[in-house]
Amino acid sequence: MRELVELTKKLITFRTMHTRPDEIRRCADFIESFLRSIPVDVTRMDCDGIPSLWVLPPTDRVPVLLMSHIDVVAAPESLFEPVERDGRLYGRGSIDDKYAVALSLVLLARHVKELAARGHGLERLPFGILITGDEEIGGYRGAREALSRIPADFAIALDGGSFKEIIVKEKGIVRLRLIAQGKTAHGARPWLGRNAIEILLEDLMAVKALFAEQTEDHWHRTLNIGLIHGGVSVNQVPDRAEAHLDIRYTENDDPDALVDAIRRTVRSHVDVVEREPLFFGETSGPVQVLLNLVPGARLGRAHGASDARFLSQFGIPGIVWGADGEESQHAENEHVVIESLVRLYETLDRFLRIVGHG
Repeated sequence: MRELVELTKKLITFRTMHTRPDEIRRCADFIESFLRSIPVDVTRMDCDGIPSLWVLPPTDRVPVLLMSHIDVVAAPESLFEPVERDGRLYGRGSIDDKYAVALSLVLLARHVKELAARGHGLERLPFGILITGDEEIGGYRGAREALSRIPADFAIALDGGSFKEIIVKEKGIVRLRLIAQGKTAHGARPWLGRNAIEILLEDLMAVKALFAEQTEDHWHRTLNIGLIHGGVSVNQVPDRAEAHLDIRYTENDDPDALVDAIRRTVRSHVDVVEREPLFFGETSGPVQVLLNLVPGARLGRAHGASDARFLSQFGIPGIVWGADGEESQHAENEHVVIESLVRLYETLDRFLRIVGHG
């Protein structure tokens, strides 16, 4: 337990926000050094400045791939000073997702040591690990690039969540930019212009009406108005305004039809900035083994998205699973429940010995 906790603490101290790419690279350097000290062969890929590292058994296929990431969302300096209190480890990245990086490293070191003690080579290693640096901004230069080069039979995205809930479904994403065009005029004579901000606000209210459905479990499409920009001076009628929308959709939605409905509803121009599919995970085979190892565990679904969505793109069955964070991801009180981290480690170890060939 102490090794897991102390390594997680060390990883938290790296300010791996995307405003600090130097810290992301420095954290990747630390992990690479750790891996080489085990020792194992490490593949490092730097794609447009984003580092990813992986260690695989020297076989045609990887039985199980453990995925995690080192990048985190923005936070004040104080959150990069880990605090252990009341059975919880607090700090930015504690549950999303540096505990998972530490777990992968410690688990790998243990298996390599055991194989060496029995006189076996790494071809008997029952799993591989993949650690990436851009999950929080989409994973396009990390997991998507790396998974295209890794032949895995099954994957576990270790990313937040709950020890008793194995995620096999995640919502899809559509991100839009609405651009309203108006006509500039002096603020003292607004009737001579067309206020782009007012047009945009009317459009946003119209779009919100398309997301009126509310259910207790919130498994329906949702809308978040994340950014609004408009105007250059308080005494000038703005001729341009834009808003950025984050839409999450379910299997009950047609994202193309939804975008078309928005375009028909608004006066603003609509740009599709990003579109990602739903994640549908594995529910049989290795997952049933895992369910047997975790009494009371259930298959669940998540409102957020993770790098797991790339697994389907490359035909890799997988799930999202992790330690308990009590829904504190990205919050000021972000933390991991230490006892659940230890249970996760022990269960994964047993799972890999059953499903893998070690």
